[in-house]
Amino acid sequence: MRILHIFIICTYLKFIANIDENEVNVWGPGLRPQEIIMPTRYFFIKLKKNQTNNELKVFLQGNKNGRLCRIRTNLLKRRDGTCIFRYKLYESCDILQINVMYNDTHVGKSPYKYDSIFADECNCPIDMNSWLHKWECPIVPEKILKDLKEFNEIDWNSLREQTINAFDKPGSISVCHYIIKNNLIYRRCYGKYTGFKMFVDNILLSLSRKVILSDTEFFVNLGDWPLSSQTAKYPILSWCGSKDSFDIVMPTYDLTESTLENLGRVTLDMLSVQGNVNMEWKDRIPKAFWRGRDSNKERLKLIDISRQHSDLYNVSLTNFFFFRDKEKEYGPKADHVSLFSFFDYKYQINIDGTVAAYRLPYLLGGGSLIFKQHSPYYEHFYDDLIANVHYIPIKRDLSDLTEKIKWAISNDKEAYKIAVQGQIFAVNHLLPTDIFCYYSHLINELSKKIISPIIVLDDMELVEQDTIVHCECRIKDEL
Repeated sequence: MRILHIFIICTYLKFIANIDENEVNVWGPGLRPQEIIMPTRYFFIKLKKNQTNNELKVFLQGNKNGRLCRIRTNLLKRRDGTCIFRYKLYESCDILQINVMYNDTHVGKSPYKYDSIFADECNCPIDMNSWLHKWECPIVPEKILKDLKEFNEIDWNSLREQTINAFDKPGSISVCHYIIKNNLIYRRCYGKYTGFKMFVDNILLSLSRKVILSDTEFFVNLGDWPLSSQTAKYPILSWCGSKDSFDIVMPTYDLTESTLENLGRVTLDMLSVQGNVNMEWKDRIPKAFWRGRDSNKERLKLIDISRQHSDLYNVSLTNFFFFRDKEKEYGPKADHVSLFSFFDYKYQINIDGTVAAYRLPYLLGGGSLIFKQHSPYYEHFYDDLIANVHYIPIKRDLSDLTEKIKWAISNDKEAYKIAVQGQIFAVNHLLPTDIFCYYSHLINELSKKIISPIIVLDDMELVEQDTIVHCECRIKDEL
């Protein structure tokens, strides 16, 4: 387990003695900006016992060619005395200094001083093993090995046309064929709706600027439903898996975009969700909260249940698409509610939509107690979740939901402990560094399965970097 993970666990569980509550603790990947180059860097600050974060100040001083660097910063203050500081470099800096101060006094090892810090747009890839070591990526996730175990060897010379013929159904399926060769990305897409290819393009382009990716070939499913089945068992990458499919699961497009665009074009990400919670546990409303559209019949049933127990629930449908004829019965539609406001309530309900509900990472990160519906669908991290440790499991038909909410109300300390463990899981497995590591391991392990030569096909197009900056790469360091 990484040092970062150990400290974060200690932050939450006060009875673990590794953190000295008489000291200010500062840690995280953003304090190693020379080695961990990301779109947005971040680190954590844990104040002394009984200190308030009102007197905490964090600021950066950057210089490039004798002028100030262009940097965006953001300080997020959690309700447990921990703060998250994140910063985005819009250009490389010759000199960077990070100042962490409490009552105008430097704390931790502040000031932190660095030379030659690259912006994320620098194209300076290094060897995969070196990169994994510098980022302190954990060993290959068991989920990747489990998914790939279904395919002993992959010979695309024999499987390529079969895969295209199986999934080239423009009216219902959209897929993209990718080849990575000499750290360049090539693709060809099939289907009518291929806009979601941008999420795959962007993570691959970002990684290729950081690490020398293994030459490999693969297909990506751009839809939500898993595609690989007993009748069409092909090694295809998907955002969602199921118990009766063989898709190789990768982080969802939503989690991928929030990794690349936090402090950018997205407002909801795994860091912001921790810093925008308005209430401590003791002040949250002891009701179960849920909002969503009518994409599953159990969501309609939830409305029925809530009407019978209005003292336990605040749930509403926000849109009718699948069951439009039911709007009069299950409406009226509720207005949109920011996900940050969900955490005014102690309990959150996670129910499938068309497939797995992709909001689960954010619900875990917000620190409420999750009641998760039993489901045949899963995301890349579900195998590591433990029922009654990280969340409360509920039956698929929701028949035990009310009973378990009543249990949580009557056993507040136990409920709080599970909520905290769920948030610990999110911090330990679903932050931006974790997503980058997962994709890197996935590409690397997938390449080992391929026995056919990696050759760029004539009908494929190069996926070009949108913005790239010339940097004096540290080649000597890698040699």
